[in-house]
Amino acid sequence: METKETFKVVINHEAQYSIWPEFKENAPGWKEVGYSGTKQSCLEYISEHWVDMTPMSVRKLLKT
Repeated sequence: METKETFKVVINHEAQYSIWPEFKENAPGWKEVGYSGTKQSCLEYISEHWVDMTPMSVRKLLKT
């Protein structure tokens, strides 16, 4: 069941995405990507933009 609560999409230094309640301050190490909406719309945004779930530090190691 969808709530009327609004969420924001956040990302960390490893390029991993999550959602966070819009009214709450971001957890340490997470920054907003500039998208907010319903839980479902935020999850859809993440599904479209998080195409490589490999943490950024691992991606950098694999390139060397």
